[in-house]
This record gives sequence, C-alpha cells and structure tokens, in this order.
Amino acid sequence: MASLASSLPALLKNARRAQRFPGLCRALSGQRLGSRSHRTAVAEPPRRFGRVGEPGAGTRPGGCRGFGGSPGGPDTTGWMWKVYNDAKKQTEDLIPAISSNFINPDTIFANNEMSLRDIEIYGFDYDYTLAFYSSHLHTLIFDIAREILISEHRYPEALREYEYIPNFAVRGLHYDVQKALLMKIDAFHYIQLGTVYRGLHPVPDQEVVAMYDGNHVPLEIMSDFYGKSHGHTMKQYMDIFSLPEMTLLSCVNDFFMKHNIDYEPVHLYRDVKKAIGEVHVKGIMYRAVEANIEKYICYGEHSQAVLKKLSENGKKMFLITNSPFDFVDRGMNYIVGKDWRDLFDVVIVQADKPGFFNDRRKPFRRVTDSGALLWDRIHRLEKGQIYKQGNLYEFLRLTGWRGSKVLYFGDHIYSDLADLTLKHGWRTGAIIPELRKEIKFMSTQEYVHMMTWLQALTGLIDRMQVYRDAASQAVVKEWIQEMETMRSQTKDIFNTQFGSLFRTYHNPTYFSRRLSRFADIYMASISCLLNYDLQHTFFPRRTPLQHESAFWPEQRPGHSPTPTPTPTRS
Repeated sequence: MASLASSLPALLKNARRAQRFPGLCRALSGQRLGSRSHRTAVAEPPRRFGRVGEPGAGTRPGGCRGFGGSPGGPDTTGWMWKVYNDAKKQTEDLIPAISSNFINPDTIFANNEMSLRDIEIYGFDYDYTLAFYSSHLHTLIFDIAREILISEHRYPEALREYEYIPNFAVRGLHYDVQKALLMKIDAFHYIQLGTVYRGLHPVPDQEVVAMYDGNHVPLEIMSDFYGKSHGHTMKQYMDIFSLPEMTLLSCVNDFFMKHNIDYEPVHLYRDVKKAIGEVHVKGIMYRAVEANIEKYICYGEHSQAVLKKLSENGKKMFLITNSPFDFVDRGMNYIVGKDWRDLFDVVIVQADKPGFFNDRRKPFRRVTDSGALLWDRIHRLEKGQIYKQGNLYEFLRLTGWRGSKVLYFGDHIYSDLADLTLKHGWRTGAIIPELRKEIKFMSTQEYVHMMTWLQALTGLIDRMQVYRDAASQAVVKEWIQEMETMRSQTKDIFNTQFGSLFRTYHNPTYFSRRLSRFADIYMASISCLLNYDLQHTFFPRRTPLQHESAFWPEQRPGHSPTPTPTPTRS
C-alpha cells in the first residue's frame, strides 16, 4: 500500500509530462473500469508550476482552460478519469503482492523500543491476561445483571425477552449518560458518524450533529483519566468485562423507547452499572465460573508454558489482580496446575486497581489457604504466601522492584497500565484479545482489495481537488461519494455497528490513542511471548510523520524476512 501511495505522484507527473510542449494536447477515448465510461475528446492535462496541492501551483501556460475557476470542462475531466483508471489498474496489480504479506496474529507489536534482555521481573494481571474466558461468561454476566434489574430495581419483567448480543458492541466505546447514546470517538475527540446508537438502533447523522453542534466532543465532558464518568457526562468502556454492560444498557434503552416509556437516562445508567457491579462484588459470577470452570475458562492460551519459560530463565514473577483468591486459585489450578504458586514470587489478590497504584493508605494483609485474614504487620512479601489489597508504594519498598527492569501485563489500558508507565517507569504490555479477530479480517481478499483502492482513491482526491471548475469538481464529488461508501463498507467488515476497535475510518480511535501512550508493547495473548527469546528487542515501526518522506521500504511487524521458528511449548 505504501508503494502505491508513493507511486501516485509519479503517475500524475507522467500523465502531465506531454504538456511541457505546446500543441501536444490530443483527444483520447476509451472505456473506463466499472460502469462509467470515458468522456470523449479528452485532452492531456495542462502543465502546472509546482506539485499538485502545493501553494502557488495552478498557473497554466498557453492559456489552457479547465483550472482555477475557468470553464475547463472535458479537457481536465477526461484526464482525471484516465488517471483514475490507471490508478485503479495499478491497484489491481498490487493486490497479489499485498495479499501474500499478511500479518502474523502471534506477533508482538511495539509502540516503544524495548528489549527483553533488560527485563528481570515480570508481572501479570489475572483476568484476560493469564485466564481467558469463553463467550459464555458475557452471557452469564448479562443474564444475572438483567435479573438484578428486574428483581431489585423493579424494572419491567418483559426485559427477559432480551438476550445477550455477542457482536453488538466493541471495547473502547463512549456512552453519553445524559443522552443515553453509545458511540465511537476518535483520537481527536470526534464522533464517528454512523456509529452512534440509541438503544439498538443507529441515530441519523443529522440528529447527532444537531445534538452536539457538530461531531466534536469537548474535553470537559469526556471521561476522566481512568475512563470513569464524573458529573454524568461521558463514560468510556475499556474493560472486556464491560461488553455485557454496554449491551444491557442498549437493550433497556431499546425497551423503553419501543414502549414509549418516559425514563431518566442517568438513573438507568446508575442502575445498570450497579447491577453489573453486584455480579462481581457479591461473588455471583465467581461462584458460577468455579462451579463449571471448563465451560467458562479457555485452556488454549498456553499461559502455563509462558510462566515456566520465564521461571526456567531465572525471571522473578508476581501477580496483582482484583479478583478474590478462591477464584484465582481455582482458575490457576485449571490453567497451570496445583503448583502454580511456586512460579510466583509475590501474589496479591483483591488489589482494588487502579486505587492500588495511587492510594498509599491501604496496607497488605496476609490471606491463609482457607481464606482467613491475618492481622499481623507485613514486613516482607514472601514467596508462596497470598496477600490482599496493599498499595504499589509499599510493594516497591518491600521488593525494590523499580523502573524499566519490570514489565507488567494487563488487559485494561487505564486500570492496569497507565499509572505504571506514567508515574513509576515500569514497562507495560497490553493484552488485546480482539487483535486476532481483527487481523483475520484484515487478511481477507475483500479487505485488502477495498483498503488498497481506498488509499489510492483518497490520494487522487487529495491531488485533484485543486481543479476548481464545475466539471472537475463534479468528478471529485463523485470520487468522494465512492470513498465514503468504501469507508462504511470497511467499517462493517469488523463490526456492523461500530467497526474496528482501533480505527475510526482513517483516524485512530480514542482507544488506540490510549493504547499507544500507555503500552510499550501489545499482543493478542500472553502466549505470543513464546515466539521470542528473552534477549529480543522490540522496535516500533518508524511511520513517517505527515511532513516527512519515507526513506526506506516499509517492513511491518509480523512480516519477518525469515520464517518464524515454531516455539517449543511444554
């Protein structure tokens, strides 16, 4: 794709070259690709001083018409369609090469340069980091929270008609508490039109623009640093566990609107949030998972092999999780084995992250194997023992594990990673299970074909918009309509309602912005570590800034020139 983008200026330059000599304009005719046909009596484009799109470009020698407000007509438009056809053919020619260069979903991607040779201590969250859950868990959370709304908050019993919708929401969405709208926002605080939902139905773009006086969301009504909503404004859902909450909110909103029931959106938001919280706090979810662990926990992510590899290489390891000990113990026995505690130097449960990273007041408390809490003061954190709560500052004092020799993995960009990288200089690794699914979609012929042509077409629009006569602008308008159609189609490939977790059309999502800031590396699962030795250095791809030129051929992560060795997994 990069080669196509870089070749477009040359394509345009070659098409204009004949105009350096007066009188070389000649008529061209023929059939374009697709349903459109070439205009007759097409003239080669007249020469301009400066590159297309540069300030001052646009002067045409010889008094040729069709540019800068003069009535150009078929001269310029015919040439524009020829360039369009040439670019489209070149795109088709590039497809086989691009299709053979797919990304390996087991790749570890780098936002910041980091070498594993410098890492002495590895830390882990538990949920969605060491333990991965089946889709049954989200259905369970949805069903229990729905029943809590009905039985404890007196919501209509007819809500039982709604079932969990697995592919409705994606992580990283924002919810406007006052307006009861679920939406996707990009890195620049702009709402992606077409992804705003009230209940289970999209809100028309015109209505969204009217409500927000455009599609920009001011900073003061965005969620706070941790994605939480204060003052009932915007709430961002960054946790994988939040997918059932977003779906339940949308279903209840849908029910109220369908039955013309007047309701207060703030009360609904609070009630759903409380119901979801009770599923965790009251231990309902934990007991259900422990009772049928094979149904809810996936054993295919090779967490055991990763932990044993690190242990055999003399690395220290610790676990900091918000989950209770009995739940973690049952899961780790299933995933790793009954000796799992021997692999960790420190185990902390019910840590209350992100408060664990900021609140200095909570001391550690030792937990016995039977779950009893001891009252003795903690002077050191011992291997084989289980500790509850505490805080990071006491953890650092007792262990001495500071700075960039520590690498911590978690799935929650805010609660797990933000404070560690910003305040304490730890290295951070984000676990993004959605990566595998998105990379699979990006590897389809449909996506490759559409995205390659979309980038080429966007480049053509960028360069041709300088032709200001009515006929040329009509062509550009037609191309823009095609571009917008393809943008919508590429969104639907990932998720019909909200599109990709990582992009809002051409811009990164708000989620992507946080991911790139708070995670040194990111990957689909912890098992990706098995593909690298512990001396490996991860280099971020040097993507040219908008004002920079690309000096070297692009080599994307996951496209190693030599085959990746098959890891040995114990």
